[in-house]
Amino acid sequence: MCPPVDGTPANGSNGHANANGENGAPGNHPGYSAIQSSHNPHPHHKSPYQPVGDFLSNVSRFKIIESTLREGEQFANAYFDLDAKIKIAKALDEFGVDYIELTSPAASEQSRRDCEAICKLGLKAKILTHVRCHLEDAKIAVETGVDGLDVVIGTSSYLREHSHGKDMTYIKNTALEVIEFVKSKGKEIRFSSEDSFRSDLVDLLSIYSAVDKIGVNRVGIADTVGCASPRQVYDLVRTLRGVVSCDIETHFHNDTGCAIANAYCALEAGATHIDTSVLGIGERNGITPLGGLMARMLVADRDYVLSKYNLKKLKEVEELVADYVEVNVPFNNYITGFCAFTHKAGIHAKAILNNPSTYEIINPADFGLTRYVHFASRLTGWNAIKSRADQLGLNMTDAQYKDCTAKVKALADVRKITLDDTDAIIRAYHHNLHNEKEVPLLEGLTAEEKKKYIAAEQELSSEKEKRQLEETADVQAEVPANKKTKTVTVS
Repeated sequence: MCPPVDGTPANGSNGHANANGENGAPGNHPGYSAIQSSHNPHPHHKSPYQPVGDFLSNVSRFKIIESTLREGEQFANAYFDLDAKIKIAKALDEFGVDYIELTSPAASEQSRRDCEAICKLGLKAKILTHVRCHLEDAKIAVETGVDGLDVVIGTSSYLREHSHGKDMTYIKNTALEVIEFVKSKGKEIRFSSEDSFRSDLVDLLSIYSAVDKIGVNRVGIADTVGCASPRQVYDLVRTLRGVVSCDIETHFHNDTGCAIANAYCALEAGATHIDTSVLGIGERNGITPLGGLMARMLVADRDYVLSKYNLKKLKEVEELVADYVEVNVPFNNYITGFCAFTHKAGIHAKAILNNPSTYEIINPADFGLTRYVHFASRLTGWNAIKSRADQLGLNMTDAQYKDCTAKVKALADVRKITLDDTDAIIRAYHHNLHNEKEVPLLEGLTAEEKKKYIAAEQELSSEKEKRQLEETADVQAEVPANKKTKTVTVS
């Protein structure tokens, strides 16, 4: 089993996917221990490399436009019927996202009905729909009851030539026409270029300036192919911030792995809104993941994030979406992955026991989750074995804990061991200390495993004896090793 560090019962749910990848199941993680840490302050210390505050930065006042029900529908494995969309929308609303973006009602008749149904739910989040920069699309959208429209059109030479075939003059004139219409209907309006980072900068600033003058709520920058780097994002957003007075929305694809970093840099440069999707699902490799962004922003401004978003709902909404799109939550997923708050190395376990902040920048409790210590391996340390023995109600001396740990490590050199194996070794070792009739440390070993185990234990014992001899020799030496220094002869 993989019980949590904070003392939750070993058979309780661990807040992670289990070893078989079944979301929401109790955690069956062989070799992990429920270890009680002395305290869990996770103080909000500023990094010594923290950048100087910038008046343009919106790291502490950003908003989320959650696009699982728009961008997420473009994920290869996604199919959301109305019931699924309603459940996802309600879960996102409970999490606290500022906006929920839906597929264009012009895409299909069912998309239009879905849009109307979600608008009638009375959610706290504003409902947006994403439409082409086309007057007929806008007319269909405003009739569904949405709070606003996200209008988009490609501006790079690639899309102008090979997608819609329009020049920049046509794009600007059409954008102004659609925006004026949407505003006349009392709806919130965002205008975004598509493939922004492969578009001509003069073209971009010209059209953004034009739409800003007639009063859009936001302009959008979209890294449609995921080609942008954080530095490029910062430069473009910072430049745009000097041109427009409206809010700036950003949309980052993750083809080259920069989506979260790009979103953070955009906020530092003055962007106000970030597009996300649950688990990052979307076209190709998807976009900025909601959970990953929360991890980054929690470290940047914990108080702001906790005041706005119900982080303990993250696992629930991720498992909901993962189930609908028939994928497992990745083992290394931000926050909710199998390994997100798992500690294995001996020096890590010791430090975590004393103060979790030593090897955790995020407190799992903020997300309703727990941490784990893997001690059934050759990397385990005696502090972890001591804590596990304490849980089992077995008291020994520090020397005995260390000796018991050596036996666990020896067996782990022979084969992969489980938590049950380690518990059996600890119990058997403790029994043999207090009873004349000894029992095997572990039942069921094959003859070959016994042979390897004896050899591994002898090797560990010889290393221990060698270290003890060296320590004794050092103490008895005229000049102890810790006082020795190298000398260099200069001719």
